[in-house]
Amino acid sequence: MNTLLPTSTAGSLPKPSWLAEPEQLWSPWKLQGEQLADGKNFALRLALEEQQQANLDIVSDGEQTRQHFVTTFIEHLEGVDFEKRETVKIRNRYDASVPSVVGEVSRPHSVFVEDAKLLRSFTKQPIKWALPGPMTMIDTLYDGHYKSREKLAWEFAKILNQEALELEAAGVDIIQFDEPAFNVFFDEVNDWGIATLERALEGLKCETAVHICYGYGIKANTDWKKTLGNEWRQYEAVFPKLQQSKIDIVSLECQNSRVPMDLIELIRGKKVMVGAIDVATHEVETPEQVAATLRKALQFVDADKLYPCTNCGMLPLPRQVVRDKLKALTAGAAIVRQELTA
Repeated sequence: MNTLLPTSTAGSLPKPSWLAEPEQLWSPWKLQGEQLADGKNFALRLALEEQQQANLDIVSDGEQTRQHFVTTFIEHLEGVDFEKRETVKIRNRYDASVPSVVGEVSRPHSVFVEDAKLLRSFTKQPIKWALPGPMTMIDTLYDGHYKSREKLAWEFAKILNQEALELEAAGVDIIQFDEPAFNVFFDEVNDWGIATLERALEGLKCETAVHICYGYGIKANTDWKKTLGNEWRQYEAVFPKLQQSKIDIVSLECQNSRVPMDLIELIRGKKVMVGAIDVATHEVETPEQVAATLRKALQFVDADKLYPCTNCGMLPLPRQVVRDKLKALTAGAAIVRQELTA
């Protein structure tokens, strides 16, 4: 990446109201059949245009073709029954009705590759594509077949690797694995979670990222954050091992969070996507607030390794709020970029 402080979003952007109910996770599609396929493609183009209007350096699909950042990928796999649902506790925080693993899991065909090719045809800008990480996938399912979180995670890692290699071939520049589960299941992360993540990125020549956050700005997550005390030190449990891993970029939450910024020291040498936009509030940051967060981060990460970003996906936020927040992100990054090159 030749641009200093290249900006991007962490993941999802709001969908048009004609495609799905705004500001809702798992919102059902409002279109069907060919209309739905055309609608998703049009929404993907709109999401790209909104990112370009905000002057983002690295663009994404805004997850416009997916109902949910985890389950849409799982829907395309064999061995998972969406009719046979069970209630599980997601990330040890909230109950959700999820599909069941009923047999050997496999990927009969690519999931997002055609979407990636379409996005690549629209732009020459660097593209980042998010996939769910193996540990977050197993936490969003009921496993009635393998009966082993680790075994299922390894199977998903192999499947994710197939998808990632095809996305790279389609022209994706950065593949990001979303692992909010890394902030919860620390022993498993260190025992086999990071190893399964490395299996998912095996053979990739493009850049790879892992996004570890405190979740969307939904009530279950904001309530959980209130229980974490004055300092959120969850990253401390997994950063040392991540620092030794093959992953190129670590994406973390910083804006309005109680994560001590000096924890970035633990991943010294990695590129860091610093979340400088809070996705849990409608209040729009000023460019100066964004710049202040980036300046703090620069005490612990070299400027050529700092990627300003959002804390998490922005799907639950109103579209105008998102537009304004993304403009604040790029304006704040521009302030610091100017300071660094003056």
